Amino acid sequence: MAALITAGEMIYSLPYHLARYFRPTVREVFEFSNTDLGDIFVPYGIVAMLAYFPGGVLADRFPPRKLMAFALVSTGLGGFYFMTLPEFLGTSILFGYWGLTTVLPFWCAMIRATRIWGGQTEQGRGFGFLDGGRGLLAAVAASVGVLLLGTWIGADPTNATAEERAAAFRLLVLYYSVLTMAAGIVVWKWIPDPLPTEARAARYARSNVKAVLGMRSVWMQATIVVCAYCGYKALDNYSVYAYDVLGMNEISAARYTAVFGYIRPVAAIGAGFLGDRFGIARVIAILFGSMAASWSVLAVLDASPELLLVVHANLLISIFGVYALRGLYFALLEEARVPDSLTGTAVGLISLVGYTPDIFLYPIVGRLLDATPGVGGHQHAFLLLSGIAVAGLLVTIGLHRRIARPSSADSAGGRAQA
Repeated sequence: MAALITAGEMIYSLPYHLARYFRPTVREVFEFSNTDLGDIFVPYGIVAMLAYFPGGVLADRFPPRKLMAFALVSTGLGGFYFMTLPEFLGTSILFGYWGLTTVLPFWCAMIRATRIWGGQTEQGRGFGFLDGGRGLLAAVAASVGVLLLGTWIGADPTNATAEERAAAFRLLVLYYSVLTMAAGIVVWKWIPDPLPTEARAARYARSNVKAVLGMRSVWMQATIVVCAYCGYKALDNYSVYAYDVLGMNEISAARYTAVFGYIRPVAAIGAGFLGDRFGIARVIAILFGSMAASWSVLAVLDASPELLLVVHANLLISIFGVYALRGLYFALLEEARVPDSLTGTAVGLISLVGYTPDIFLYPIVGRLLDATPGVGGHQHAFLLLSGIAVAGLLVTIGLHRRIARPSSADSAGGRAQA
């Protein structure tokens, strides 16, 4: 599990950590607008979307250790090109490359390995530990990154020259590139190959794509992931919110976002235990409801001094809910009775649909922020997120009712085929 955690977070550190924790710095170094930052993720999202389903087939065919190690090294190598600070086109192509390396050989292989680890009774805990551990590692790595950035450009970044800021950013990219490739070595050494019985089940799964496509519960899980992932992607704008609305400088905004990252292990692991105790779908519904409420509050509040405590509290609630959801939604595979032998293919389909926010959310939010600079643009973004969370709540309630029916057609059919 430690190896899975290390790999699962470091694989996304280059495309996501820099944009999430150091977004104001990225804007300054590349001279990108919020719209530009959103648009460079479009190639990533398109390539990733095309890679999820074939990645599921690969995960059911090859050992996770080999796929994941290859993905980590390939992703880390891309960081050396990023250090050249390419123009918009070059950056977009790089993100498309990362969409391939972080998904096709990696994502479904990691989920398959985690489901094997969790067994039949501890899926919530298994995925909770995975995402909680990833969150802790992300927060620690980001804290070190903030220290590196502050050391290079000083406590007051307004005094830094463009050359100093660019040099500091290159140092950050090198730091994350080395961590990513080191994670590949950890995976190669510590993640075991599947047992013979698991390999035989995987060979059978390759002929059952049609079975997965016909499972309504899988499509509902995919919709839940869409709604949850929109919330997760929105966290990348929290550092911009701190910078634009709360009045922090880029170092303080990065530190603020990094500190929130320490919530992730508590939220994900705690949600995993609650999910195993009270039901995964039931806990997910509660989380969507709390997130919808907190984003609705943020959509109408400004950042005046008398409201700051309420603003911070609702930011905290939304962050907790997002991180808790990430620790739970793939645990629905067991609760919805998806056969173990179809794990890779099911995860590929769920991810194909569920991670489409990689394509559309950044551009939409970037345009909202640029159209109404300041607090207004962020309020519009929070209103959008609240509506998405309500949609997630409704679909989760529908899936919970379907799971509660023991004669559910797709689950029964899946078990018969297994």
